[in-house]
Amino acid sequence: MGWFDFVRSPAGATVDTLRIPIFPLNAVLFPGGLLPLKIFEQRYLDMAAACMKENTPFGICLIASGNETGSAAEPHPLGTLATIANWEMEQLGILMITAQGGRRFRIIDSAIGPDNLREGTVELLPETLSAALPAERERLLPLLRRIVGDLGSERIPEPHRYDDAEWVGYRITEVLPIQNLAKQKLLELEDPLARLELLEKFLDQRKLLG
Repeated sequence: MGWFDFVRSPAGATVDTLRIPIFPLNAVLFPGGLLPLKIFEQRYLDMAAACMKENTPFGICLIASGNETGSAAEPHPLGTLATIANWEMEQLGILMITAQGGRRFRIIDSAIGPDNLREGTVELLPETLSAALPAERERLLPLLRRIVGDLGSERIPEPHRYDDAEWVGYRITEVLPIQNLAKQKLLELEDPLARLELLEKFLDQRKLLG
């Protein structure tokens, strides 16, 4: 069935699955976000070339154990689909890309190929239903608007959905100076309103909100 398949979950429901290359990183990509990457290892150069040629995604996961280079690292099971928004190769053998985040996924199984590239079958997680930003969380917006103004649309692409709880939560989380494991936990949250509540408490404690 190609790289997009359908399988049965234990409960009997049909779930969307993909077979994709996995790119473990010391970074967390969020849906709708952009992540600039410098690629120089042959396995990932080949991966990027194949994804661009075939117009297919790859998966970005935070590293659970191991390193970005050398032996294939063990990823956290929940990650984000990535597509290559743009690329350039100013120097031979070094590819600069911008990965754009799509849907979240959970790794069902994975294996390391002969080229030391990890590939996995992943289950696409259901897209969160759109939730309006609650009035009591609007105090987050002045900070976010300043961040967007400083970084610009090249870093936080339009449309800027300040009325969407999930979009606001993802955009604040991805720029916070916190440990990647904390970002991973916020990525894994299913409830965008719970994510906003945690972010507000964190920012309040550091007196970063007006």
